[in-house]
Amino acid sequence: MMLLIILAMIIAAYLLGSISSAILICKLLGLPDPRSTGSNNPGATNVLRISNKATAATVLFFDVLKGVIPVWLAFFLNIEPLYLGLIGLASCLGHMFPLFFGFKGGKAVATALGVFLPIGLSLGALLILTWLMVAKTTRYSSLAAIVTVSLAPLYVYLIKPLYVYEALMLAGLIIFRHKDNIVRLVKGTEPKLNSKS
Repeated sequence: MMLLIILAMIIAAYLLGSISSAILICKLLGLPDPRSTGSNNPGATNVLRISNKATAATVLFFDVLKGVIPVWLAFFLNIEPLYLGLIGLASCLGHMFPLFFGFKGGKAVATALGVFLPIGLSLGALLILTWLMVAKTTRYSSLAAIVTVSLAPLYVYLIKPLYVYEALMLAGLIIFRHKDNIVRLVKGTEPKLNSKS
């Protein structure tokens, strides 16, 4: 019975992750499709490039929520760490490869933050501070994301080591998704946060 519940939650997490707030909010506000404008990434950073802080913050909020809801529910049901990790991964995979938008999604950084938040607010604070520090120093959102998710397993190990393997899986997925950004960072062609192109 529990395995059926877990399977249903993995599917539900993927479907929830597949709801692209960036695309829907941009469409609602009459803004360009973020998949074909700016960095072509349907995420909060690109929405900031093509609109304003309030719109980007709204996208960010809903993207984080997609990670929080299924993982928090998994915690509530006392689901084992491995399966909880798979539920979190499913949310992020839904964001990256959304069923409802032709499997063309974003990098799932905000959704990954949402996955980590139920583990502990102190962990969430560390992740947010790390992202802000790197982003403020370098002005590269992608570099801030890569550094933050790279440090996430260490933070999890220090705060709740029970979930460190799940954190490693999630970090590996996010870094892999940023492979094109890494190439552009090395070449010096990655757009900065204040770039509108």
